[in-house]
Amino acid sequence: MTGNHQALALMLFSVFVAVTLGITTWVSRNRRGSAEEFYAGGRLFSPMENGFAIAGDYMSAASFLGISGLIALFGYDGLLYSVGFLVAWLVVLFLVAELVRNCGRFTLADVVAARMRERPVRIAAGTSSVTVSVLYLVAQMVGAGSLVALLLGNTGEAARSWAVIGVGALMVVYVSLGGMRATTWIQIVKAVLLLGGTVTLTVLVLVRFHGDFDQLLRTAAERSGHGDAFLGPGLKYGGDWTARFDFMSLGLALVLGTAGLPHILSRFYTVPTAQAARRSVVWSIGLIGGFYLMTIVLGFGAAAIVGPDAVRGSNASGNTAVPLLALDLGGGADSTGGTVLFAVVAAVAFATILAVVAGITLASSASVAHDLYASLRRRRSRPRSEVAVARVAAVGVGAVAIALGLLARDLNVAFLVGLAFAVAASANLPVLLYSLFWRGFTTRGAVWAVYGGLIPALALVVLSPVVSGSPGALFPAVDFQYFPLENPGLVSIPLGFLAGWLGTVTSAEVADEARHAEAEVRSLTGAGAA
Repeated sequence: MTGNHQALALMLFSVFVAVTLGITTWVSRNRRGSAEEFYAGGRLFSPMENGFAIAGDYMSAASFLGISGLIALFGYDGLLYSVGFLVAWLVVLFLVAELVRNCGRFTLADVVAARMRERPVRIAAGTSSVTVSVLYLVAQMVGAGSLVALLLGNTGEAARSWAVIGVGALMVVYVSLGGMRATTWIQIVKAVLLLGGTVTLTVLVLVRFHGDFDQLLRTAAERSGHGDAFLGPGLKYGGDWTARFDFMSLGLALVLGTAGLPHILSRFYTVPTAQAARRSVVWSIGLIGGFYLMTIVLGFGAAAIVGPDAVRGSNASGNTAVPLLALDLGGGADSTGGTVLFAVVAAVAFATILAVVAGITLASSASVAHDLYASLRRRRSRPRSEVAVARVAAVGVGAVAIALGLLARDLNVAFLVGLAFAVAASANLPVLLYSLFWRGFTTRGAVWAVYGGLIPALALVVLSPVVSGSPGALFPAVDFQYFPLENPGLVSIPLGFLAGWLGTVTSAEVADEARHAEAEVRSLTGAGAA
């Protein structure tokens, strides 16, 4: 990239950082300092505002950079991510949004603890939530490193490392000073910028092909080197039965994982009522649906205009396909239009990463303070001390995410998010659904459901080709690969549900009918909800 690209992109990014830091500073001066303010923004956001914020939280670097890159490299098989991410919202809308808002207060553990013994349930759910959040954060860190490497002309690992560290430092500032209110407004600003940039690129791609989508697909297939196979299933996931099972595992994780993501569930607590939570999801489905349809155009557009070889040459995982597409659509590397469009897209991508990591960090720090810290203390923590712990926890979570982001910098961000979704679907979704819908569910069942999904999911990832035994692994020089699938969802999700059932039926504890009835009434009517 030329100096003009670098300077303009960095200037636009600096403007976004300045604006968001201004929002954070303003909010920090006007907050009440309560736990409700820090975790839920005072529950003052409208359904439309929260819908935009949810969309901003969900449309991450994996969506903007990773999905388009996978489509550019693998064609039809890359579409699985777009379809899976979108279909997942139907699960959220019909199964959990309104019920979670009525039953909980700040975190996932609140929903489960409403009818169980609190301490073991909160420790288990809090541990799982932090683990999922860190995995999701790693994907955003990798996206930040890929962008900086492209922006600075691949000047070395040092630039990527400093990008990861810088994003981590900013997210700690956002969360520590501004809490949920600042994070929500940052998400709204980011959602508007991202949708605007995506619409612009989509229109330019379609104009390049005179509105003929069929011509776009045929050109992408020709440039891919795979011909018509590029437009059919099997290029990435159809080579053998292992690849096909990986395909099913990934699809299951994407569709079921959203309902177990802590930073998405926490957004339902920022509105005043359960009805507002449901309307928020309706708003977000419209915004997210349009966005994912456009990522399909951008992915095939990158294959047709830039070419898979050029995309792979810039970044082996395809994470830089969209910035390269913007550069070409604007007129090329030496043109003013190319410089401006590339800089805008790079800045929007940075904004996307910063906004998403702020939301995830807030959710994980809330789990540490509200669930783990409050449960492990001998005497119950006061709200103000709990908020102080959450701010410290944001620093710790940020440090862990930075370290793992530096380690996983060569993996595709959409793929990394798929792993986070698998863990969320394995550990969080079973305990959430059992708590909401199973009258006989017990404390042992809840704890077993969480650990019965979390431990196998993490163990299978460690033993998979992602970590060792393959050229693209985290540790390619060693081989302790014993599990053939890259995504553990096909095995770990059923294990989570099985462990929850087994823990319940073998428990000597009798389910508290009165507490279940109270939780059921609250979940369905909102009576007594926070």
